[in-house]
Amino acid sequence: MQRLYDFIRRHPTGVDTFWAVVLFGFALLWTVSVPDGVGTRWIAALIVLLLSLVVALRRRMPEKMLILAAALGVAQLALDIPVNPGDFAMLVIIYTVAAHDGPRWASRFALVGGLCAASLAQWRWPEASSGPGGRIFLAIVLSVPFALAWVLGDSIRTRRAYFAQLEERASRLEREREAQAKVAVAAERARIARELHDVVAHNVSVMVVQADGAAYVLDAAPDQAKQALQTISTTGRQALAEMRRLLGVLRTGDAPESGEYVPQPDVQQIEDLVEQVRRAGLTVDFRIEGTPRPLPSGVELTAYRIVQEALTNARKHGGPEVGASVRLVYFDDGLGLLVEDDGRGASHELYEDGGADGKGHGLIGMRERVGMVGGTLDAGPRPGGGFRISALLPLKPAH
Repeated sequence: MQRLYDFIRRHPTGVDTFWAVVLFGFALLWTVSVPDGVGTRWIAALIVLLLSLVVALRRRMPEKMLILAAALGVAQLALDIPVNPGDFAMLVIIYTVAAHDGPRWASRFALVGGLCAASLAQWRWPEASSGPGGRIFLAIVLSVPFALAWVLGDSIRTRRAYFAQLEERASRLEREREAQAKVAVAAERARIARELHDVVAHNVSVMVVQADGAAYVLDAAPDQAKQALQTISTTGRQALAEMRRLLGVLRTGDAPESGEYVPQPDVQQIEDLVEQVRRAGLTVDFRIEGTPRPLPSGVELTAYRIVQEALTNARKHGGPEVGASVRLVYFDDGLGLLVEDDGRGASHELYEDGGADGKGHGLIGMRERVGMVGGTLDAGPRPGGGFRISALLPLKPAH
């Protein structure tokens, strides 16, 4: 049964042709009752054949078949070919045109023609036993099937259009969901990249500097080498703690086996960060202006990461004997950051083009973080040498 249904759906014209042949067979039986006269019967048979053709091609050429059906109706009136079984094709084509998503004039023409057909038939071939009132009543009754055929077809067309809109809307929503999912995945990847860079780059940089220093003074100053190794150990533990925090955030469904995740850094920990950098050998002048107060967590994390990345870059690109300064300024509507160093500064492509081979990603992460909180960032070389990073972080979140 399912195969038969699928075959019918795949071959609609073949199905229509089958019913056209059936209609033509019944109509040919009617031609036997046509009055004698070879010409009249041949004309009636030709009209019946063309009406059957209307049924066969109704879905392939609905507008053309409508015009053909109307012309055949006029021919019946003119040639005195009375109502016959072949006229059932007019009901079929009216339904088809009303249900077809084609020009609206065809649907209106089919409705008007169908309503007029019964009245014209009663005028051309009146019932001898009926008076004027009976003929009018009979014309109204015979007009009902034509009106019902049009109403049924028009409702089918409206329903198809409604379902098409639902499918298009569902498809659009699905595309939007896929686009939003891709954007969310890209944003999450960027966030993870920023966190990994901030955690790894800074702490590993400190460890490398301390390891080089320890190797250099290992024989001449064992105490300094021991202190450098202690700094390496402390920095490594801090890096591991932050990595565990990051992994804990990524594995949202897993509970920590012991203890709580390490909280995200905030503005109060910038002083500890500066002290850690000082122990690593970088001279840093740290000042706070204004009245410190609690800030949104996103602003505090962004401020910490900016200072962390700026000091890491100063140590990596500033050269020997480089010094840096960090300024935190509390405004009424935001937090200002100014980090400067007096070293060589970074190359142009690192702060303008984003760098290559993994370089310059820290500044990219800075701009992304500042943009997420609705702030502004300015990074570039100082007029007198060195590098300067300035940021303004508003207290209101970005929309």
